[in-house]
Amino acid sequence: MSPHVKDRSALRVALVVSGAHAVNDMYASFVPPLLPRIMGDLGLSITSAATLAVAFSVAAALPQPFFGFVADRYGRRGLAVLGPVISGVFVSAIAWATGFWSLVLLLLIGGIGSAAFHPPGASYAVRVSQGRGGGARYSVFSFGGSVGFAMGPVVAVWLAQAKGMEGLWMAALPVLLVAPFVYLGLPAEQAETSTSDRAPPAAPKEVLRRLKGPLGLIFGISAVMAFVQRTFQTMVPIIVAENGGSETLGAVALTAYFSAQAFGTVAGGLLSDRLDRPKLLAHLCFWALPAHALAVWIGPAGTLGLAVAAIAGFLGMATLPPVVVMAQEMIPNGTAASSGVVMGLAWATGALGVLGTGILADAIGPQAATLGSFPIALIAVALALHPSLGRAEAKENITRK
Repeated sequence: MSPHVKDRSALRVALVVSGAHAVNDMYASFVPPLLPRIMGDLGLSITSAATLAVAFSVAAALPQPFFGFVADRYGRRGLAVLGPVISGVFVSAIAWATGFWSLVLLLLIGGIGSAAFHPPGASYAVRVSQGRGGGARYSVFSFGGSVGFAMGPVVAVWLAQAKGMEGLWMAALPVLLVAPFVYLGLPAEQAETSTSDRAPPAAPKEVLRRLKGPLGLIFGISAVMAFVQRTFQTMVPIIVAENGGSETLGAVALTAYFSAQAFGTVAGGLLSDRLDRPKLLAHLCFWALPAHALAVWIGPAGTLGLAVAAIAGFLGMATLPPVVVMAQEMIPNGTAASSGVVMGLAWATGALGVLGTGILADAIGPQAATLGSFPIALIAVALALHPSLGRAEAKENITRK
């Protein structure tokens, strides 16, 4: 097969999983804009509301390394198709929850479905074996997820206002309609598992051992930036409600943030194929700090606030493509597993930190607690500038040449 045909095939697969990613991640952003409504209906504190957002985030992230190992060893197609279906069906059923714990259970199951999708999806998109261009292909995949994230708050609030919370079940229809097309658009299992010269999949111990080196630095960067972004996503609707703003304004703020993330991931993917990745990560993490802080300080009531929120979303999500591509290149025979570590495990670690922000918010107020949380981004800057990460990237550049 000629290189041009391979490139077209890899891009086609990236487009298919990008569409699946859009639908999957639409459900991932359903809960934050509905938190003020849920808090009122169930009489929850900010800490309890943050727990709901964290429950989904952790369930959607923590199992990813496991699903990555499964995908590397047994094939990716089933997980890539069924994961979004499980996520969409269970998140759309949250209106049927009879109390706080049943709501947590539905979100946990929905999150696990999302976790099953991400490692094989990212592995399908990057295609490390194709060589350079993995950043651009990942940006296609991540762009779809960011578009879905941007749609989620608007869809959730629109359905809740038009049909009531009980009408959220209708949100499951898109994923049920899209799933057959995703299945048909992905390579058959035989094409994924029967290649004679394919290296044996990386063992879990090998992947975890790599966390002691440069992969651990990438993990740390991803975890810190996940905390910054999930804190923003969870707390902004609550801050808006505390200041007398409407549910719609909170959703619009998140939509501006998530929409800009879509373009941030494209920029991050393209730049990661052309620039020194550790230095790129250092700059993105550094400038994401004042952007997020300023967006929370100004608030989304005016055009300036929405514009700053968009800039924050752009910078935060632009860090993801270089993180994922670097991780997959470090373990080419465990691309889904390495993706699961720097996406899922790192995202879960970052999401757990949001609970601390929620507890602090009950004590000093949501805006002050959120602003006090953002300086942790400086840790990501320091990790990106660590000399061993630069040496690892230089070694990968020589290998690619």
